Order: sequence, then structure tokens, then C-alpha cells
Amino acid sequence: MHDALYFSDHHLQVREMVRDFARTVIKPSARAFDLESKFPWDNVKQMADLGLFGIPWPEELGGSGMDYLSYITVIHELAKVDASHAITVSAHTTLGTSPIVDFGTEEQKRRFVPLLAAGKVLGGFGLTEPGAGSDAGGTKTTAVDKGDHYVLNGSKIFITHAGVGEIFCVTARTDPSAKRTHGITAFIVTKDSCDLDEAKRVGIGHASPAELPKNRGVLSGKKEDKLGWRASDTRELIFQDAVVPKENVLGPVNNGFRQFLHTLDGGRIGIGALALGLAEGALEECLTYTSARKQFGRPIASFQGVHFALADMATEIEAAKQLVYHAAWLKQRGEPFKKEAAMAKRSFENIMRAAGAATAKLRRDHLPGPGGIRKSSEEHRYDQSDRRGADAM
Repeated sequence: MHDALYFSDHHLQVREMVRDFARTVIKPSARAFDLESKFPWDNVKQMADLGLFGIPWPEELGGSGMDYLSYITVIHELAKVDASHAITVSAHTTLGTSPIVDFGTEEQKRRFVPLLAAGKVLGGFGLTEPGAGSDAGGTKTTAVDKGDHYVLNGSKIFITHAGVGEIFCVTARTDPSAKRTHGITAFIVTKDSCDLDEAKRVGIGHASPAELPKNRGVLSGKKEDKLGWRASDTRELIFQDAVVPKENVLGPVNNGFRQFLHTLDGGRIGIGALALGLAEGALEECLTYTSARKQFGRPIASFQGVHFALADMATEIEAAKQLVYHAAWLKQRGEPFKKEAAMAKRSFENIMRAAGAATAKLRRDHLPGPGGIRKSSEEHRYDQSDRRGADAM
């Protein structure tokens, strides 16, 4: 894709800044964080210092004041090096912050967005339950009106930042007699990070009760032991008689389902950019490896069978790049983008399969013998990330 189609000089400057940071700071440490399933607090601190957690938000709310294409570019470039760092920014921004920007009152925006935009605390999004995810109308978490507050009971599963985060936009059923997609309300809930020592050490990730009062009864579960994206914090978010004041209701009561569908439309573009970066990173690793490894006196990149796998991968990447940036361009211009966002997300099933096929072929035909594919290798990390990316689609 030619840069002139979507990018200004400013977009290119943002891209180069993030690309350099990803390659010089994230890449040397990504493998260790992934192997240890450890949240990368030091890198996250540097990402906050660069303003990466507030890219699309206005300066008056503590953001960087950039546009949506800049934000998608950030996700794309981070994912080329490591999916865990990319989803940390993406889930925080699109899922944890945008519902407040889009549907919050002016007081809610002033109270929560500056903390999130600066990366002072991390945010998340609570929709998925054991019986509710793609079928969001199956929400079982309840919110009972108690006068000046609601009491929430239930849980959300596979929630990014459920442990390390402190601000979450979640759904709960406020009218149990309503039809499936009705009677659901959105709330802003708060809790302390489960990693207070690390947050205090690096100076981000926790706000004092004076800055951010916490809601009693909001808890986090055990960290998931995932196949890929292992440095990302994924857990259950639990509500045990959680007390949430009415000023934390996000948007009109019983309108949460519609609001979250709107949020997920933007999320499809973000996950598309993340998958695009993953695939491009995997292709770069494949090209490097196949150019360096020799068999029968020549680089294996010169073998026709290897050509086919790499060509399929490159073709799917180029097609997907057009889809994701077109959807982002439409959203930025305020044009309808629901269909294009869904198409971009759908295309990444193909891109993940192509990346997986190329990796599998190299592993099967050319990696056995000296070196093989070790769990500590970059090839293994991209392979597992690609597999989780396909699952996330």
C-alpha cells in the first residue's frame, strides 16, 4: 500500500517513532516477558511516557490530540514486534477509554479520561461471560438499584487488564424482565491493581483513593495461562456485592447493549491492525530466516515451495492492509464504517491462516535438524501469537 493513500507527514513521523521504540525497547525483552508470562511494567511505563495510551483523545482530556489513523498505526507497529504490548494499548484505548469518551457525561470524562490517557492507570472492558460474548444478549451479571447506588453480582471472563487495571467499562442486567438485548446497562467500575508493588515501583498503574475512589466488591481472578500473548494480563473480573454509585452509570439506563455494539465496531479495526502487525512481523522473521538458512548450497528462500508459502502470506497481508486502513479512514471522517470494520476483521482469519501455513511449512520442511523450533525462539513466539490471533477473530 502506498503511504500517500492514507498518511500525512505527521502519520509517518508517528510510525517511525513507534517503530523505533518497538524495535529498540520492546523486541529485546519481548521473548522473556512472553516465556515468563510477566506483565511488562517497565516497557508500559515508557509507552505511557511516549503518550501511547492517549493517542486519539483531545489534549484537554490529557490525550495526545492525534487522529484515529495515528492510533491504528501505533497498534500496527507495536504488533509487528509483540502482540502483548499491542493489545495492552488497544484494549486500554478502544475498550477501556472510548466508551467513556463516547457516552460519558462531562463530569465522567473529566474524572476518568485524564488518568487513562496519561497511562496513570490501565483500563479494560467487561462484556464476555461464560454464556455471553458474541451473544452479548446472554449477559447474566446483575445490577440491582439500591437508591443512590447499584449492587453488581456476577463475573466477566477473559478480560484484558482485569488484574493490573483499575478502571473498567462493564455491562450488567438492570431489568431482568426485559428481552435479551434490552435491560442491560453500562457501568464504570474501579478497583486497585493486583500488582501494587510493581505499579508503585515504575510510577504508573495505580491511582490513590483520593484520585480514584475504588468500588468495594470488584475483584480479579487468577491470571490465565495462555498459549500466546502471554505477557498480556488476562483474568476473570468478579463482582461480589460490588457497590457502584449511580454517578458511575455510563449512558442511559438499559441502553448498554447498543453502546457496547458501537464500541466493538471500533474494536474490530483495532484487532485488525493488531493481526496485520502480527502477520507482518511473522513474515519479516520468515524472510530473515529463509534468506540466512542454506540447504543444498543455497538459501532456502530460493526454493519454489518456500516461495509459494511466503507469496501467499505477503498477498493476504497487502489485501488486509487496504481493508483495515480504509475502515480506519472512514471512522476518522465520521462516515459509516460498520461493514468495512467487520470485513477487515474477517479478512484476518485468512491472514492468520496464511501466516500459520508458512510457519508450519518452514517448521515441517526446514526447521528440523540444527536449531529446530525451540520454545524460546522468535519463530515459536510468532507461531503461538498467530494462533491466538486466529482464535481472537
